[in-house]
Amino acid sequence: MPMKAVGGGIGGLIVLILAVVLGGDPGTILNDSTLGGSSFNTASVSEEDRELADFVSVVLADTEDTWTEIFAANNMDYREPTLVLFSGAVESACGFAQSAVGPFYCPADEKMYIDLSFYRDLRERFGAPGDFAQAYVIAHEVGHHVQNQLGIMDQVRRAQAGLDQVEANRVSVMQELQADCFTGVWAYSAEQAGILEQGDVEEALNAASSIGDDRLQMESQGRVSPDSFTHGSSAQRVSWFNTGLENGDVASCDTFEAMNQ
Repeated sequence: MPMKAVGGGIGGLIVLILAVVLGGDPGTILNDSTLGGSSFNTASVSEEDRELADFVSVVLADTEDTWTEIFAANNMDYREPTLVLFSGAVESACGFAQSAVGPFYCPADEKMYIDLSFYRDLRERFGAPGDFAQAYVIAHEVGHHVQNQLGIMDQVRRAQAGLDQVEANRVSVMQELQADCFTGVWAYSAEQAGILEQGDVEEALNAASSIGDDRLQMESQGRVSPDSFTHGSSAQRVSWFNTGLENGDVASCDTFEAMNQ
């Protein structure tokens, strides 16, 4: 049985400036084998999508620097995830997925899958514009990759196997909120490095709020059903992002313990 994919549903970071800070060329980063390459054919897409593809790769490179340092401080090696940009639909080790599912991470192949059209939805449908709102989405999926390496995702799958749907959803919410907290940990690192600009954090918080389960459910069905939440409410997503952002402490991201008290 294929593993279940997990997703997140995220302007100060200007590509050219950030690329200089990170010592990279945004025009070539997408094809860097250390990033896993991409299935997205940049030669056949719009200039906007090409710029987005470059931006995604640059942000991903910065998350790799952050998590490599954190893992090394704990005597662990960080395996960099593979980035796959696609259009319309894609086949992953977790199964076939269409762009409607949004960005997702597949633990079976350790790949992050992003359809760049999601960023237009983030801006136009969800009302969350800005470069750092886009960066939030990338860092959230990287948060799932971190969970996978730490064995957290395996523990979640085993725990959910013995639970009814409501309780399984509750555990899923804990997992997603931890990924939001890990996103805040990365944002803390970016802030310490002087990369963030005024308004960046607000963009991320707006993105977190815009894709909360309660807000999405109210927009789609006119009512909120907490028992069916899988990612957390807007308030929860914002709160846990802020928890990671406050001090960059991974230990503060134990959503499982906090929500079981």
